[in-house]
Amino acid sequence: MIRHRVKVHPSSDRLAPEDQLAWKMAEYAASAPAIEDEVASMAANRVIDNAAVALAAINRGPVAAARAMALAHPREGGATLFGLTPETKVHAEWAAWANATAVRELDFHDTFLAADYAHPGDNIGPLIAVAQQTGRNGADLLRAIAIAYEVHVALVKSISLHAYKKDHIAHLAPATAAGLGALLGLEVPVIFQAINQAVHLSFSTRQSRKGEISSWKAFAPGFSAKLAIEAVDRAMRGEAAPSPIYEGEDAVIAWMLGGPGERFEVALPAPGEAPRGILETYTKAHSAEYQTQAFIDLAFNLRQEIGDLSAVERIEIHTSAHTHKVVGSGADDPQKFDPGASRETLDHSLMYIFAVALEDGRWHHVESYTPERAHRASTVALWQKIQTIEDADWDARYHHPDPARRAFGGRAEVRLKDGGTVTGELAVADAHPNGARPWRFDDYAGKFRSLTAPLLPEEEAEAFIAMARRLPELKAAELHRLNPALAAGTLTPERADGKGIFDYGLG
Repeated sequence: MIRHRVKVHPSSDRLAPEDQLAWKMAEYAASAPAIEDEVASMAANRVIDNAAVALAAINRGPVAAARAMALAHPREGGATLFGLTPETKVHAEWAAWANATAVRELDFHDTFLAADYAHPGDNIGPLIAVAQQTGRNGADLLRAIAIAYEVHVALVKSISLHAYKKDHIAHLAPATAAGLGALLGLEVPVIFQAINQAVHLSFSTRQSRKGEISSWKAFAPGFSAKLAIEAVDRAMRGEAAPSPIYEGEDAVIAWMLGGPGERFEVALPAPGEAPRGILETYTKAHSAEYQTQAFIDLAFNLRQEIGDLSAVERIEIHTSAHTHKVVGSGADDPQKFDPGASRETLDHSLMYIFAVALEDGRWHHVESYTPERAHRASTVALWQKIQTIEDADWDARYHHPDPARRAFGGRAEVRLKDGGTVTGELAVADAHPNGARPWRFDDYAGKFRSLTAPLLPEEEAEAFIAMARRLPELKAAELHRLNPALAAGTLTPERADGKGIFDYGLG
């Protein structure tokens, strides 16, 4: 690893491209490192994971809307869409838009938490789309995925966006651009310019994940994907972008990330060094924001010990500052206690999630969020008794430099009306690499089978799993089947509430 020190420079410094962080990322992306077998296996797992959650969300409103927008941009020789046959193709950037939205909708795929938050699996959709349109093979796609994850993980470890109320796609877009550069075998200067543009345009505020959270949370990765693809296309045509994009006196550090006095240190592998960042990331066993995963498992563990939940006086959850302020009562969002809140808001309410997990002893990506479930009187009563508390010890564990000791859970203290107390703690979710039941290939395959059982015949599900597992060996033509098709009539063709601009003049 090479640690790159990043700070603001006045324009008079004339900072050379080779000394800029965007160049260092581009240099690594262009270095064509070898991909280790363990990384290849995990990349295949994440392709399977993305397909599972995308198909499970296939007929939800945001996914149907994104698909309708993509279908208004057909292209022979383009890229495929989740749920539709490989014969239906659209422009790669629109396929990325629709497919990334489908993957993100249920908040059910992989995550990485460090100085900032990330869903690195959001890189996969645009990489597949461009690989399909440009005729790349499985080995090309694998390298692109590994490099996108590497860049994404490096940025998330080093630069906090949320501290300055910026949304986390500002790290996603440059990671995708780097991955696309690797996929296409582009030269360093071209990738450099694409990363510059991707960073420049991807900064937005965290209001998308605050208060009443809307469906934009699902669309944001598709927006980032489309932005990155267009940035790469423009750079390939010889066009430049604003730079130094991190270090410039009017660039993102100076005006969006702390100001001219801020300093960051970003660790990237040396050019040619094998990428292993994907192995530090983890997926979800439950459809909810990652910082609730350990607490769902903890609730399952505690519910029998508590017994009669009506006997609960109050519940205090001691956890990290991140968890307290993002999904806990420390967010100061009354919507997190509102039974009428959107699904997107409820899956970011640790208080709601802990109450439902205690009552049900299970978690379901649809049934745990229905309006009827959220309005259940016993749930509302229990929900209002739960508060989170920022705990310095858990915060230190959240940021521990050793991944083996990093913790994303906390301790629950349940006070009973008779004066008794039930307590329990869990450092990480059971499915986490350091958890009680860390996920392996069989778990990813099982998740795919479970979520797609109502949609795919068993033989088709098994064929997809087997194909995805051969990712490094896939020929270009086989990549068009990485977004599984469903039987005719399975998909909702369009939103029922009207058409958009792109529908005019069609048919």
